[in-house]
Amino acid sequence: MVDKVDCVVVGAGVVGLAVARALALRGREVLVLEAAPTFGTGTSARNSEVIHAGLYYPQGSLKARLCVQGRGLLYAYCAERAIPHQRCGKLVVATADAQREALRAVQAHALGNGVALQWLECDAARALEPALECVAALHSPDTGIVDSHALMLALLADVEQAGGILAVNSTVAHMECAQGVINIIANDGAHLQATTVVNAAGLAAPALALRTQGLDAVHVPQPRYAKGNYFTLAGRAPFSRLIYPVPEAAGLGVHLTLDLGGQARFGPDVQWVETPDDLAVDPARGQAFYAEVRKYWPGLRDGALEPGYAGIRPKVFDAQGAAITDFVVQGPAAHGVPGLVNLFGIESPGLTSALALGEHVAQIVA
Repeated sequence: MVDKVDCVVVGAGVVGLAVARALALRGREVLVLEAAPTFGTGTSARNSEVIHAGLYYPQGSLKARLCVQGRGLLYAYCAERAIPHQRCGKLVVATADAQREALRAVQAHALGNGVALQWLECDAARALEPALECVAALHSPDTGIVDSHALMLALLADVEQAGGILAVNSTVAHMECAQGVINIIANDGAHLQATTVVNAAGLAAPALALRTQGLDAVHVPQPRYAKGNYFTLAGRAPFSRLIYPVPEAAGLGVHLTLDLGGQARFGPDVQWVETPDDLAVDPARGQAFYAEVRKYWPGLRDGALEPGYAGIRPKVFDAQGAAITDFVVQGPAAHGVPGLVNLFGIESPGLTSALALGEHVAQIVA
């Protein structure tokens, strides 16, 4: 006998849970399969927990649209469910006159995405954050922080209340697509048959897609792993807002973020690694952090940074080796397999966009 279910979501990170919630609230029967012993242990547990305003993403991209939409949904959801969060704001700072043009470009780009930023000269920025060193800054009042674990607990509660089920320790070995159904074979040999499958496996999504019989491998991007190391600050930081330098290649620079208790962490940097399991933080990398942070906070004292944690950005590349910079939400219209949606490259702002991504996927499979 093969168990049959309407919808299967593979991956119980914040995006997988948001997708499962959106489907379940539409009356679909939903089963979430998670390889780990519990939900949200991958990328969802190893990030900055920032609610992004939508400043940087290419205009018209899924990242830009879903970030702005998702930010509004997320703030409303957190308020409704009493999920700990704070709309603390952030400053994007130029620390040299040569960066002013780049900062103006960020402001213009953000406005094109529907995000208004306030330009501040040095004195105005320091009036907000006296410990800050800069020549100019952009103030983003809609940037915030959220307790990502509490968010995922609320999403899971919604899924379960709507009749959905989370099955942990459930690794998908491979899938077979044929005759309008998708057969799912687990590592333990268990078989499921579903009409809709959403591959929200995060870092493992491309590998699972390659193990999907009936899906042409030409539709599967190449994964690369951009490790981001975080260092934590011993003692309290003299900042009440997030501080970001002008963006750099592959990331947003070594920025200062705060948790809901006011403790500061710095990062992530960009370190290309061969495996998504490479999560150890090399204390020696902290030396480069001091130099970058002191550009905007010269008061950072020696010895104040301690190795924190690391996360992996699920970067994807096309067959020619070019980076794919947008979310890839790949449904039947793209690959021709009925009922299958693959989510690739769901890096930042995936957390901010999660509720909007859920709605987007639910509409694709409606």
